[in-house]
Amino acid sequence: MGLLENDVEVVRQIDIVPTILDTVCRLTGMGFAAVARVTEDRWIACEVLDKIGFGLLSGGELKVESTICHEIRQSGQAVVISDVQADPVYCNHHTPAFYGLRSYISMPIMRADGSFFGTLCCIDPNPADLGRPEVQATFRMFADLLAFHLDAADKLSASEQKLAVEVEAGELREQFIAVVGHDLRNPLAAIGAGVTMLRKAPDPARAEVILDQMERSSGRMSLLIDNILDFARGRLGGGLTLEHREEDIAPVIAEVAAELAASHPGGDLRLKCDPGPAFVRCDRQRIAQLLSNLLGNAFTHGDPGKPITVEYTVREGSFALSVTNRGAEIPLDARARLFHPFARGNGGAGREGLGLGLYIASEIAKAHGGALSVASSPERTSFTFTMPLSGGA
Repeated sequence: MGLLENDVEVVRQIDIVPTILDTVCRLTGMGFAAVARVTEDRWIACEVLDKIGFGLLSGGELKVESTICHEIRQSGQAVVISDVQADPVYCNHHTPAFYGLRSYISMPIMRADGSFFGTLCCIDPNPADLGRPEVQATFRMFADLLAFHLDAADKLSASEQKLAVEVEAGELREQFIAVVGHDLRNPLAAIGAGVTMLRKAPDPARAEVILDQMERSSGRMSLLIDNILDFARGRLGGGLTLEHREEDIAPVIAEVAAELAASHPGGDLRLKCDPGPAFVRCDRQRIAQLLSNLLGNAFTHGDPGKPITVEYTVREGSFALSVTNRGAEIPLDARARLFHPFARGNGGAGREGLGLGLYIASEIAKAHGGALSVASSPERTSFTFTMPLSGGA
């Protein structure tokens, strides 16, 4: 919904508007009343009361140049015409002639910040006694009342948005504390256990195995901390830092794939690509991080007995990179949350990881002017990253 359409809907939600329109028609004896949203190039009827068959419905539009409201928007002053034929200013005006009007009254609706919203207006094909002080005073009172409701609606909307942000922040904070407490504790406990074992039984053969485990735990903690820092940068508004360069991305992908394959010796990782170099303007470290996160997700959630495939292409001015694994289908409701922070996809809380990997991968994609998408079926799940060769820069 656009801004103007939203303004129209806000007026429609003000319960007192139909009463206002009926009251001004009864007060003036005129047959058509409306609250209009008026801008430089549009005139939209927010709400209408039509007793004369004028033919304009709520939500309908008139050419703004054909209305007197166009002039009221510029001047900020009300226009009152009891009888067009006897009015020295408007007797030859194009609007009454075009619409067949004899009487007209329109009061500007001015917001608290001094901005012009639109008008409260009445028209009729017959003359009307609009010179009475109570007529203009009533129109002014109703115009002010409408402005008050519009301002109140804005304040309520702002408060609701602020509350929603605070609720989301609170939920994220609780998730963050719970997940970090769980996922950092495991590798830290493994390192502590390794230190204890080495002190109790410093057997060189056994020490090598323990040190390898401790090194893996340390690396896992480092990755978790990097993800936390990237998450914090994104949430604090700084965004991810990129260093764009023209890069042959092929060796980067091959290197990441080799590293992940080595760290999952029981897995089956297959690399498919177009022959030759793949030059893309990007941040190679961030692309490597994106692929590492996607592969980590595939190894964690995919069927361990089935292959994981990495494919990339450079065609028609764009670069595409996909990671496909076999395994259970990701439910539709889970797919909608996959790129949110702390989402864990299949497996829920029983899986390792902060649930930040896919979120950060998605943020890296956006920072390159691209996007990360997911497709899942009972046979396979694919995450695909696409971006322009220019890297969005």
